[in-house]
Amino acid sequence: MKRIQEIFCVYSFGAVVYCFIEVLFRGFTHWTMGLTGGAALVGIYRVNEKYKHVPLYKRCLMGCGIITTLELLVGLLVNKLLHLHVWDYSARPLNLFGQVCPLFSFFWFLLSFPACFLCKLLKKQFHT
Repeated sequence: MKRIQEIFCVYSFGAVVYCFIEVLFRGFTHWTMGLTGGAALVGIYRVNEKYKHVPLYKRCLMGCGIITTLELLVGLLVNKLLHLHVWDYSARPLNLFGQVCPLFSFFWFLLSFPACFLCKLLKKQFHT
């Protein structure tokens, strides 16, 4: 039960923080971004648990992969299938279906650094 609470707290924190970051940079967000941000932080949290002895930059590359993959999957569902038009990277070079692009993957890599630090702090809170 304690593990479920831990993951729920990490998920909730990721959802809130991701929406906050998006509002800061875009001026608005969408509820699906909260769901995606929560899943992304849980993924990064698990990477940091399992690979804690792996160099930080490699864990951030994994975090970048997690966020980019989630963005592609959620984008295909939300933007292409449900036509909600939450974002569109079609004008960006080397985009994939207008849902992901190298520029934003680079941003997810950078965002993974503070996310890894945050995961370490959250882990301490649950295992003190």
